[in-house]
Order: sequence, then C-alpha cells, then structure tokens
Amino acid sequence: MGIPRSRTGAALLALMAVGACANGSFDPDLRGIIGAGGLDTRGAAAQAAARPAPDSRGVITFQNGQVALANGGDTPATVAARLGIDAARLAAHNALPVDAPLNAGAVLVLPQAVATAQAAAPGTAPGTATVTDPFAGQAGNATRATDTAPRNHVVAKGETAWSIARKYDISVQDLASWNGLPANMALHPGQRLIIPKPGQNAPASGNTRPGEGTPTPVPPSAAAPLPDEETAPASEPPPEAPRTDLGATRTAASGSGRFAMPVAGSIIRDYEKGKNDGIDIAAPVGTAVNAAGNGTVAAITRDTEGTPIVVVRHDGDLMTVYAGLDDVSVAKGDSVQAGQGIGKAGSGGSVHFEVRNGFDSRDPTDYLN
Repeated sequence: MGIPRSRTGAALLALMAVGACANGSFDPDLRGIIGAGGLDTRGAAAQAAARPAPDSRGVITFQNGQVALANGGDTPATVAARLGIDAARLAAHNALPVDAPLNAGAVLVLPQAVATAQAAAPGTAPGTATVTDPFAGQAGNATRATDTAPRNHVVAKGETAWSIARKYDISVQDLASWNGLPANMALHPGQRLIIPKPGQNAPASGNTRPGEGTPTPVPPSAAAPLPDEETAPASEPPPEAPRTDLGATRTAASGSGRFAMPVAGSIIRDYEKGKNDGIDIAAPVGTAVNAAGNGTVAAITRDTEGTPIVVVRHDGDLMTVYAGLDDVSVAKGDSVQAGQGIGKAGSGGSVHFEVRNGFDSRDPTDYLN
C-alpha cells in the first residue's frame, strides 16, 4: 500500500521547519457507421461491368497488365508452361513456391505480357481450348482492355481480406470473387491481388447456380468455436501479487551499512526521486518502529491526515524521516540509539522511511545494512 503524497509533503514541511530552526449489429465494412450514405456503392454496383472473361488459356488482359486464372490442380509451374513463360519468375512475382497447389479460379499476376488467345467459350475451363495466334489475323478475338482496369495490391504482413476490402472501399465478396480466394479467405505476405473498382462484380463461381450470388465466406475468427475455459467471477478477489522481502535479504555489502531497517517487513514501494522520496515498508498496525541509527529527534509533526511524522538528525548532515506512525514514544530533542523504539505502525498498513542529506532526498536502500 503506497504512502499518501500528503505524508511526504508534510515530511518536507517538517524538514523545512528543522532548517528554519537549524450500435448492436455487426458491420464488417463499417459502412453503416462512418458517414451514412457517404460510402454507399450500390449505384456503382448497378452500373459496373463484371470482370472480363478470360481467354482459352485463362488470361485476362487489362490496360495496366495481365493476370491468369488457375484450373483445379494447377501450380505456378503448370500455368507458366501453359503460357510459355518462366515458372520461377511467375512464382516469385506472386510470392508462391513453384509447385504450390492452386484453387480453381485462383489469380496469378503475370510478370510480363503474353499474347492473348481466342476467348474461351462460355462454360469452358481456362486452358482447354485451342490457342490461336492473335497476330495471324485473329487479333479481333483478343480480350479487349476496358476503361475500368483494376489495380494490384501486394499483401503486407498482418493484412486480411477484410482490411484490404475496407482500404479500397469494396466488398470482401468482390475481392474474393476477383481473386479466387479460398473459403477461409487465407492470404500470405507478398501475394498479389486484383482490386476491382467499387461495385465491379466478378462472374459467379462454378459453385453457384445461375442467378445466385457468391456465398459469403466465414471470417477466420468464426471458423472454429472458441476453446472451453473457466472464467473466475468478477466478484472474486484477484490473486495476491508476490512480494519480495528486500529488508530480509539485504547483506552488509548491499549499502553503506549506516542505518538499520526501521521496521521488519517487505519493501512494497521503491524510492523514486520526485515521486516517492523514500521507501514504503509493509507493517501491520502496532508493529514496533525503531530509530535507524544514533541521533537526536529534530522534529515531530503530523501529515494532513493527522498521522505523526518523526524526523531524526544524524551525524554528517543526514536525517531520517518516519511517517505512518502511531503511539510516538519520543519527544523533540530526545537522543535515540539505533534500534530504539520511537513508536508503532499506524493503521495504514505501511511505514514510510526517508533518508535526506539536508533537504535532498536519497535512496534509503543505499544506506541500509
């Protein structure tokens, strides 16, 4: 239990006297909370174009780059072989191992431009149709870049699909659809994502029937139930913090050995100049408090709560201060010997002890033996 600051202030006044003598629903995108109506993308969603259809090899061409969609069972190596580019470069560009298994519809950002092929027929998986050279009179079949070319985002450590969707003001469902994310929305640092324009919808995945939207993925935090645990009622008292009895473990080499502990107990608050100009020692009410060394009682005063404070002057311009006392048994001007009783601990549960050189406080533990 710490000593009241009023007690330290009263002790300093005593030393000066001595000197004078001497919303309830969950909204993951926060659109219903931040600026009602300001983040509404329904109008854009109604007019936005869907993600462009891939060509026969799964390649989609935008104004600012190209991506490739994976088939079920694909790896970066098989996609690279299908496109005729370096597998290691494709994998590194997407922060993936060369042999990493890919989900059907997963998106790989291409590190270089590739020639586009004939658009795949509706319902045909990417990579299964015959590739046609667009530069041999077939350029009209190439996927046309649109004015709504999306951006790329490289996933940083700690980011989630939900935080990225909020950052770009898009829905997490659109982010998942455009990038072929798995059901648990798992991402890895360095992964490149396509960021569509707000409300720019991707075509429905093969797991839904026509007219149905993409299923809402389950957040990672809700993928598994929380583990069973027993929580103590708030009414129960907290466990008692361990206390180290510094007074009992001190040795002669710990300090100068000038003074003895004034009371037997643990130091429960250390010296901190300007905040606690002494130490607080645990002491049950009625515990004997003794003079730390030979000296003369220079002053007896009281703090703002009326609790007695005793000041003892020692040789070498040193003084010791004892606060939190009761039943003081000495008077001003009395000579005291080290270990002589000067009073008893009061009801505060601790005794405050200071060592001062003149008016300057010192760390008492530097003087205790």
